[in-house]
Amino acid sequence: MGNTNTKKTSGKKRLTKAERQKKKRNRIILITVEVFVLFLMLMALYVVSLYGKIEKTDISEDDIVINQGIAPSNDTVNKDDIATNEISSGHMDGYRNVALFGVDSRDNSLGKGTRSDTIIIASINEETKEVKLVSVYRDTYLNLGNDSYGKANAAYAQGGPLQAINMLNMNLDMNITDYVTVGWAGVADTIDALGGIEIDVDEAEISHLNNYQVETSKSLGEDSFERVTKTGMQTLNGIQAVSYCRIRYTAGDDFKRAERQQEVIQAILDKAKSGNIATLNKAANTIFEEISTSLTFAEVMDLLADVASYSIGATGGFPNEQYRTTGSVGAASCVISTNVTEDVKQLHQFLFGSTEGYAPSSQVETIAAQVKNRTGR
Repeated sequence: MGNTNTKKTSGKKRLTKAERQKKKRNRIILITVEVFVLFLMLMALYVVSLYGKIEKTDISEDDIVINQGIAPSNDTVNKDDIATNEISSGHMDGYRNVALFGVDSRDNSLGKGTRSDTIIIASINEETKEVKLVSVYRDTYLNLGNDSYGKANAAYAQGGPLQAINMLNMNLDMNITDYVTVGWAGVADTIDALGGIEIDVDEAEISHLNNYQVETSKSLGEDSFERVTKTGMQTLNGIQAVSYCRIRYTAGDDFKRAERQQEVIQAILDKAKSGNIATLNKAANTIFEEISTSLTFAEVMDLLADVASYSIGATGGFPNEQYRTTGSVGAASCVISTNVTEDVKQLHQFLFGSTEGYAPSSQVETIAAQVKNRTGR
């Protein structure tokens, strides 16, 4: 009997070695893509969770004053019906102007009832990503956004960020619709999360910096602090850096203090740009819990996505030194602009370069006359 064993076949084509390798590569690519998509989804969920920690204020542009009129005093801000701009604002096209407020908050309150120790206009050139900073000195005698006059920092205390924005827009012919507010704790914790910032401390600043650390540490619930013992460029921790921002008793007084605040902002940006993912994640997780803003989630993401592209250019102050003086108005010691109209014109020149077609609004001229009349300067 012959051999009847025959080789069984499944009818399935046997893959060549090259085909098996290709199939394996495709499977690896598919798995890699799936993992990457999952990672992106998890990151998106994480960022959303962080954003949820922000104290969000919806600002209705219906209530924001841009160059004319008096806004009602309330806490809500929305962005639907912006007041008509009576001046030519074309020179501000391509710039995004945001108000930055630093509040002297001992109880983590970031709304009205707290005076803004720091008032900064951040003007972002959307093409070049250069950011110019202008400090509006807190004691500057201005219209407070409700047709009363006093120190600029009282606007935030009276009506929160909405009134403070209106104060800036009315007095300075600005078109600000958004703000970011942070308290001492937010600044200190963010700096600590970044691993400290590099600041050049001079001899005249050391004793005041250490004296301020006593109050700063107590207000932040810390039992102790580390004294600064040397001059020169060095790494300051959160409490030290906040205390450095508060110094106002060296030459230059409050004007020099505003420069220190701008210096600290620059140092924070520099440190953030050089930080690794873990460090930036820690800082974001910290600061998101301790700020108040009108920016939407999409706007925050757009800003964060470009953080490495931003650079701080020129910095300045209002009133400009050329027009700046001090004096008593009633019982209050104030910073006074001796020519608000020209001061505002120079501010726009500084921020936007070309001011072709721009002249200070009639509202600014009215405020200038009131300041002169009320202060005698």
